[in-house]
Amino acid sequence: MTNENEHQLALSVLNNEANKIRTLINSQRNHLCISQCKAFEEVVDTQMYGFSRQIDFATKMNILNPEEGQLILADLERELNKVYVDVYETQKEMQE
Repeated sequence: MTNENEHQLALSVLNNEANKIRTLINSQRNHLCISQCKAFEEVVDTQMYGFSRQIDFATKMNILNPEEGQLILADLERELNKVYVDVYETQKEMQE
């Protein structure tokens, strides 16, 4: 593993990238565009894929251990799933 400063810098950069994806997702949640806009889904998928490649790179460079990387990805995926469920529930309530 690299030194602690490099490790902390990598975590900071990756967390900033994750926050950009969170901001993108939450900005669309406010507009309820998620379920109606397939292009948005593709953008999120592309962002998530790119982010997973960044995690993989940091892991391969021994800057981040695999468990930390998977935890960051899992947290972000869990948040994304929650947004989709919330939007689905809101739309379901509106239709009733």
